[in-house]
Amino acid sequence: MTKHAIFPQTGILGDAFACGCGVLLGGRMTAELHAAENGMCSVCLGTAAEEAAPGLTRDCTGCAGTGRRREQITWQLAHAEAEHLITMTVVRGVVAGFDGPFHLSEIADTVRNGLGLPTGRLPVGPRVRDLLLQLQAAGEITMLSAPDEMIGSDMVLYRDPQWQRARTLGL
Repeated sequence: MTKHAIFPQTGILGDAFACGCGVLLGGRMTAELHAAENGMCSVCLGTAAEEAAPGLTRDCTGCAGTGRRREQITWQLAHAEAEHLITMTVVRGVVAGFDGPFHLSEIADTVRNGLGLPTGRLPVGPRVRDLLLQLQAAGEITMLSAPDEMIGSDMVLYRDPQWQRARTLGL
């Protein structure tokens, strides 16, 4: 933890924050600016953790759990590069090569290998997951997996979901 980690404060001021350096900050935007000016992640405000759902804390996805601005920017650039390289056309082509059910990890590994990407350089899994969910929403694939874990009453966790191509009726 650093001297510039910023935490929410409850009080009559509403949305207020306090930094470990002693500065009181009014509002989220002011807290993000203070964090960025001091080299801290503007997502987790330097704490290295984020609350994904009430009661569920995990390492910050904005800075890879470091709390630092440099890592946040590197991660954001990696996400942008992944979006540029891993397109819907690429994922759709990989999915077309699977006759039966497939896991997220299988599609991500095939995409990574097909594009010649080293492991860990780009967020291939999250990008492929997002595109598979778009294919699912469009009705092109169907999820076969049940959730691995329930978080609260309205959130589910899938560790390595499984899909298959939607069957079309040949009339």
